[in-house]
Amino acid sequence: MKRNECIAMLLAGGEGKRLAPLTSKLAKPAVPFGGHYRIIDFPLSNCVNSGINTVGVLTQYEAESLHEHIGEGEPWGFNPSLLPSYNTEQKEYTGTADAIYKNIAYIDEQNPEHVLVLSGDHIYHMNYREMLDAHIQQGSDATISVMEVPWEEASRFGVMSVDNNLKITEFAEKPEKPESNLASMGIYLFRWDYLKEHLIQDADDPNSSHDFGKDVIPKMLSSNDALHAFRFQGYWRDVGTVESLWEAHMDVLNQTDLILEQEDWPMFTRPWRTKLTAHRNRPLENMDSLIHDTCTFEGKAKRSVIFCGAEIGKLSTVKDSVVMPNVKIGKGVHVEHAIIGEGAVIKDGAVVKGSPGQVIVVGPHETVLPKPSVRTQPSRLLQEVYEKGRLRANVSSS
Repeated sequence: MKRNECIAMLLAGGEGKRLAPLTSKLAKPAVPFGGHYRIIDFPLSNCVNSGINTVGVLTQYEAESLHEHIGEGEPWGFNPSLLPSYNTEQKEYTGTADAIYKNIAYIDEQNPEHVLVLSGDHIYHMNYREMLDAHIQQGSDATISVMEVPWEEASRFGVMSVDNNLKITEFAEKPEKPESNLASMGIYLFRWDYLKEHLIQDADDPNSSHDFGKDVIPKMLSSNDALHAFRFQGYWRDVGTVESLWEAHMDVLNQTDLILEQEDWPMFTRPWRTKLTAHRNRPLENMDSLIHDTCTFEGKAKRSVIFCGAEIGKLSTVKDSVVMPNVKIGKGVHVEHAIIGEGAVIKDGAVVKGSPGQVIVVGPHETVLPKPSVRTQPSRLLQEVYEKGRLRANVSSS
């Protein structure tokens, strides 16, 4: 059988609890991003642009949301292999390393020299070919992609120390007091025979949590094997929380570090099912926003991302917010510092307002009604409120 130089295994089974309620019926990598994409489109498009056409996608939580999106891979020009946990003997993946271990038979069928392990929930453009070339040139058993992060954030990541040749000398998973700010991006490249041996050992260890960062990488390092770091210089963000997802969309609007549409690095996706409507002319005051062409937009936008198929009525304002596909926003609505989930309905006159540092989320297909004003209540109810308040005051004074 012909040797396959490198294949990719894409870990896409995350439940994404910190992204709730956006993940109530979606796997985390299936969450919409950037106007008309989904998060998983980033690693899939990276594979296409890097010349890696054999990709296994490992799914678990709400697997069908990804299976429907990926299908037979037509948008990407190759057919990724869908590897759901329910097809395995134990019906679930218990860790990142366990997910790869339970698909050893699939990987052996591809006969690869190297295996690239990716996460399905990161936003970035990366040429994996450059990482593979460095991996081969250094004769590495394993290569981990890393980037410098602010020191105050280093404890959130697996961090490593390296020597002058980028050989990894120490690795710590989310240390309380990090000794380095070189953070693992969760992108691993292995010689397959080397990784297979360690996966089998890890599976036999009853004390292991079967995780790459917590178990497999430290075990490899303890053997003084050839583990190297690959420094990544571009934009990368883990969008595992509501706040980080919102911030990544604001980065899209900045058009500096994260540029979605690049001629030399195209993004691919499956088109959304939307009701195509002729969009209204958009005034110049909306120029700092990303508004998809399939929107019906009659309001005002300020630093916001409005996805495909959204409908926004007259006198409505969307500010510092993300409005996902097929959302319907009525007339006279105010949305600020918010993420409006796919298919949600915001009725006329409603207010959805967060604040800097506190993003409000409306879940997919939820309906938000305007809060009733006390002045609109029948006079009988207002009289009852008044009498109850006066009675409490009399009791307190006695």
